[in-house]
Amino acid sequence: MKKSLGARPLAFTTPVWVIGTYDEAGKPNAMTASWAGICCSRPPCVTVSLRKATYTHGCLSHRRAFTVSVPSQSYVKEVDFLGLASGRKTDKFAVTGLTPVRSDLVDAPYVAEFPLVLECKLIQTHEIGLHTQFIGEILDVKADESVLSSDGLPEVEKVAPFTYGPELKLYHGVGEKLPKAFSVGHEYDDR
Repeated sequence: MKKSLGARPLAFTTPVWVIGTYDEAGKPNAMTASWAGICCSRPPCVTVSLRKATYTHGCLSHRRAFTVSVPSQSYVKEVDFLGLASGRKTDKFAVTGLTPVRSDLVDAPYVAEFPLVLECKLIQTHEIGLHTQFIGEILDVKADESVLSSDGLPEVEKVAPFTYGPELKLYHGVGEKLPKAFSVGHEYDDR
């Protein structure tokens, strides 16, 4: 028997991404966001939903570009701070010791220490209640060579991303590998 929990954003789990923007004066800013994900494969796009009250909302709206830096678990303390402090009052890069790097392709910085980066140009926005959904086309993905497999693609275990459980406000590491996608289900083909 399932118990009703009511209408709430309870989907396990959400990504922990760091959204990089520049403010109007060109100061680099970074914000942790979890209302985010891949939203299209062609063109490759991501979505991130931000409250209008956030400093990043205004920066992204003005510059029309952002980066997604995917942090590894070893940076959980810094990433948590990036979600607690406001870029209006705090130079988050200076406080955490993280390094902003200017994107080659979009008008936004990314975090040098984080192993995976998506460089995105803003292509659409949608107002959804408390949040604005920003859709960005991925112009490039950059990965530290140390997280690449022999086929040149990032390995989840090497990136070591983490996720967020919204209702209990807990971070979770990525667990063990499960069977290969688009493969294990073929066991039902002859039934």
